[in-house]
Amino acid sequence: MNSDDKRRILVTSALPNANGSIHLGHLLEHIQTDIWVRFQRLSGHQCIYVCADDTHGTAIMLKADQQGITPETLIANIKTEHEADFRDFLISHDNYYSTHTEENREFSEQIYRRCRDAGMIEIRSVEQLYDPEKNMFLADRFIIGTCPKCKAENQYGDNCEACGATYAATDLIAPRSAVSGAVPVTRKSDHHFFKLSSYQDFLKDWTRSGTLQEQVANKLSEWLDTGLQDWDISRDAPYFGFEIPDAPGKYFYVWLDAPIGYMASFKNYCDNSDELVFEDFWRKDSANEVHHFIGKDIINFHALFWPAMLNCADYRTPTAIHTHGFITVNGLKMSKSRGTFINARTYLDHLNPEYLRYYFAAKLSSSIDDIDFNLDDFVLRVNSDLVGKVVNIASRCAGFINKKFDGVLSGQVGATNILDDMLKAGDTIAASYERCDFGKAVREIMALADQANRYIDAHKPWVLAKQDGKEDQVQQVCSDGLNMFRLLITYLKPIVPQIAADAESFLNVVPLTWDGRQQLLQGHKINQFKPLITRVEADKMTAIVAASKEQPIAADESAEDEASDIGPEIDFDDFAKVDLRIARIEKAEHVEGADRLLRLTLNIGSETRIVLAGIKSAYQPEDLEGKLTVMVANLAPRKMKFGLSEGMVLAAGPGGKDLFLLEPHEGAEPGMKVS
Repeated sequence: MNSDDKRRILVTSALPNANGSIHLGHLLEHIQTDIWVRFQRLSGHQCIYVCADDTHGTAIMLKADQQGITPETLIANIKTEHEADFRDFLISHDNYYSTHTEENREFSEQIYRRCRDAGMIEIRSVEQLYDPEKNMFLADRFIIGTCPKCKAENQYGDNCEACGATYAATDLIAPRSAVSGAVPVTRKSDHHFFKLSSYQDFLKDWTRSGTLQEQVANKLSEWLDTGLQDWDISRDAPYFGFEIPDAPGKYFYVWLDAPIGYMASFKNYCDNSDELVFEDFWRKDSANEVHHFIGKDIINFHALFWPAMLNCADYRTPTAIHTHGFITVNGLKMSKSRGTFINARTYLDHLNPEYLRYYFAAKLSSSIDDIDFNLDDFVLRVNSDLVGKVVNIASRCAGFINKKFDGVLSGQVGATNILDDMLKAGDTIAASYERCDFGKAVREIMALADQANRYIDAHKPWVLAKQDGKEDQVQQVCSDGLNMFRLLITYLKPIVPQIAADAESFLNVVPLTWDGRQQLLQGHKINQFKPLITRVEADKMTAIVAASKEQPIAADESAEDEASDIGPEIDFDDFAKVDLRIARIEKAEHVEGADRLLRLTLNIGSETRIVLAGIKSAYQPEDLEGKLTVMVANLAPRKMKFGLSEGMVLAAGPGGKDLFLLEPHEGAEPGMKVS
C-alpha cells in the first residue's frame, strides 16, 4: 500500500455503563466495532480504538450507597470486570478508560465554557419532582406512576412502555419515588440549557451529509421537522459527576460528559504515545477520520446533541456514525427469567468467544434492523460453517502433506482458476467489511469455502493416495486446498483473530494481511496440524441458559403458602389484563422436597414454560402428561423456594384430592386465547 493511501482512523464504541456487567447487547456492539477495526488494520491503515466506562449519574450514586461503598470504589471494581470481559472476547481496545478522570473533567469544562462564551448556554427555572425523604431531585427514571394517556401503571417519568406516549414527569398520575417510595413534591430549580434550537439548520445539513445511515437520517428528520428543543445539561446535587464551573451544587448531566469521554480516552492514549497528537484528529480541519459505533437507542445524543456541541466548541464532528439495532434472543427481548439475559462471563464459562463473534458477524448488516440470537441456529451455523466448511479443509489436506511429503507443499499452483476467483473475491469482501455489511462478507466467504470443498471432493485425495503413481496429484490437490484455506482465513481474520493466529502457526507463515493474500504458498513447509476449534454441543447452550436464569429466593420464603380467603376487589380493567392461554402439559414431575408441588412443562404454542403447581394431592404426574389445561400466560415469573415458576395453571375445587384442572374443550390447540 502506498503511504499516501494509508488512512488514520479513530474509532469508538458507545460507553458501557458502570452500573452492571457486560452482556450480549454490549458484546454485539463491541464485536461489530472490533471486526471493523481489525479489518482496517489488516488492510494496512492506522486505526486506534478507544472506549471507556460511563461512570456518572444518579444510578451509580445510589448503587454505591446500597453496597455501602463509594462511587469511586464501585466504578473501579466494574472497570476491572469490564476490561477482563472485553479482553477475553478478543476486543482490541488500544485504550479502555473512564469518564471519571481529569482529562474528561477538563474537556467537559472547556466545551461548556466555549458554548457559554458563544451565548449558547441559558439558565432557566424549571419545576421538578423532589423526594422529600431522600432530599433529592428525581431524574425521570426514578419516578414511577400511572401513564396520563393510557392509564397503564408502573411507568417511568418520561415515557410509557405500554402505549409509547411521552410526557413530563409532572404529568404522571399518582407518581412515587422509585428510590424511597415517597410521594414526590414539586420544587423549582435553576437549570443550564444548551441552545440546541439554534443548531436546527446546521443539523439539517449535517444529518444529510452522508455521515449517517439513511434510516437514521430519516428518523432524525422527524425531530428536526418538528423543531428542536433546547437541552437541559445540568442536574442538582446530590449527583455523582463533575460540578459545573461557577455553579455550586449543579452538575453536568451524564450525557454531556459521556461522549466527551471519547476525547478524554484518546487524549490519555496520546499522552502515552510518542507518535500521536490529539489535535491531529480533533481540530476542525483534520483530514483524519473519527468513527462512532452506537445502538439506535442513543441516536439523538450522538447525532444531534454531540455534533452541535462540538461545532459550537470549535471541534470537528464525526466522519461517520455507524448505528446498529437491538438484539433479541429466540425472537424475544432478553429475559432474566428465561435465562436469555446472558452476561459475557456466563457465556465465556461455557463456550469459545469466537463462536459468538462469528455468529454476530453473520447476522450484522449496514442497516439498523434488530438482530436475533437464535440458540439452535447458533449451534448449527457455527458447526456447519467454521467447523464443517473452513477448518475441515485444513484437517482434510494437512494429514496427507504431513504424512506423505514431510510437510512440504507442491512447488507449483494447480487450481489456478479457483484460486484466481478467490483472490478477486477479496475486493468484494473488503467492500462489504468497509460498509459494515459483515453478513454479506460472511456469505461470500462461505461460498468460497463451498467451492474449495467441492474441489477437494472432486479430486478425492484419499482415493488417489491408495493408487500407485498418484503421489504428485495428492500433493497438488492438498497444497491447493491449503492455499484456499489460507485465503479463507485471511478473509475471516477480522472476525476470528485467535483461530487465524493458530492457523498462521500451523501454516508456518507470518501474520496474514489483506494485500499479502496475493502471495500463494509454493514449496513451503507447514507444521503439524492441530484442531483449531471443536464442534458446539447443544448442551453448552442449555447450560448457559440455566446459568443465566434468576436465582431462587431465600429458602425460608416458602412456595407453598396457604391459600387465603377472597382477596380485595379488583376492577374490570385489572381483570382484562389477564392473558389466559391453552397449554399442553408436555411433562409433569415431582418437585423434590415439596409436599404439594408438581413441576409442569407447558407448551403454549410459540414457547414452553415451567410452572410449579400446587396440585400434587390430586394428580400423579403420569396422569397429566398430554392433557390440555388453561394457564395465566402473562403472570410475571415468581422466584420460589423450589425454583422459578413462569405462570400459573387454573384449577378449582374444595382442595385435597378434589382439585380439578380446568380442561379445555376438544379441538383446542396450545397457544389459543381463552375469553
